[in-house]
Amino acid sequence: MIISIIGMIIGAMVAAFGLYYLIKEKHDKESCKIYGIISGIGGIVFAFMLLRLIL
Repeated sequence: MIISIIGMIIGAMVAAFGLYYLIKEKHDKESCKIYGIISGIGGIVFAFMLLRLIL
């Protein structure tokens, strides 16, 4: 249970920081691609850990 909570926190932080830099660097196409992928991975980690905690 503790691992799921820590994983959720890390996933949420990665997604939030990825979105922050995605908005900050929106004029650079390559940065948008990289930060979009990072945000997606953070969101997936968050969702997976949330489901693991619930089930």
